[in-house]
Amino acid sequence: MADLAARHARVAGLVEPAVLEVLRSGRYVGGPVVAATMSAIARHFAWKHAVGVNSGTDALVYALQAVGVRAGDEVIVPAVTFFASAGAVCRIGAVPVIADVRADIPLLDAENLPISSRTRAVMAVHLYGERCALPALPVPVVDDAAQSAGADPPCRTGIIAAVSFYPTKTLGAAGDGGCVLTDDAEVARKVHLLTHHGMPTAYLAETVDGVVGANSRLDAVQAAVLGAHLTDLPARVAMRRRNAGIYDRDLPASIERLPRGPGHPVHQYVVLLPSGVARDAVVAGLRGRGVESAVYYPLPLSRQPALADFARPTPRADAFCARCLALPVHESLSDDDLAQVIAAVRAVAG
Repeated sequence: MADLAARHARVAGLVEPAVLEVLRSGRYVGGPVVAATMSAIARHFAWKHAVGVNSGTDALVYALQAVGVRAGDEVIVPAVTFFASAGAVCRIGAVPVIADVRADIPLLDAENLPISSRTRAVMAVHLYGERCALPALPVPVVDDAAQSAGADPPCRTGIIAAVSFYPTKTLGAAGDGGCVLTDDAEVARKVHLLTHHGMPTAYLAETVDGVVGANSRLDAVQAAVLGAHLTDLPARVAMRRRNAGIYDRDLPASIERLPRGPGHPVHQYVVLLPSGVARDAVVAGLRGRGVESAVYYPLPLSRQPALADFARPTPRADAFCARCLALPVHESLSDDDLAQVIAAVRAVAG
């Protein structure tokens, strides 16, 4: 599903000298490389400020805290997403309200958001890179933009966003990393304090709107890697779109393609298998023909054991998760690779 060694080879001439320069500089935490990379990433995602943190999960936590989510508050999250979207809510002591998704695509259903008097925020997950558009709401919208790098225009619905730089993301680091995006300089300052022990100056720790800060920083080595990869992002997104177009054209008609809006970065290429087709058998059949696949995601949040206390019916999410399958679409695939995938799908699921 990803070839990180091949991706590194595409930009090795930029990454390796940049990392070596950081190592020789002695500036490993913070410093000019982190600042420059965060400025470039803020521009890419069309926000004014980016604060680097140590993971996409932490980015969600601090984005939620920055808009005022506290213990006991409710945050609406879609039923189809990676666990971290709800896990971040739980880490604050807030309550994830798991909402069912649309019938046509697994994004929040804007017409049926379970907003209550306790709702403090809504999390708009731009799943697989598809834009989750929401109308004006009476509560803040937090963008989970973990899968949206390379979207044109950028996937942006809310007043603050969280991004993951996990290595398999289209824009990935060489380890964990993330950032919080905002247009508000004061909010950026709060996020910086929350992720630096609440210290406006050395050894002076303050609370931030009543919240005690922690340590969650993007290091300079990862920032150097990200800065180099950012230069290659337009080319790799173009290749992913090309590969997706070949799948659209050549996969069997029985395989349902998810709709993709304009400017979709194709973080994942996800299809729906025909009803009644055993997905485990398809996955095994593809593997036997040298083709990897993945299920994003086999269980909706409403069925995750860790979220049993917050379970609620999500029939459309259940139906999607029972049939979805992701095929390789990354930028390092050759025409022969794509032909092999298509032939394997036709053989086991066509």
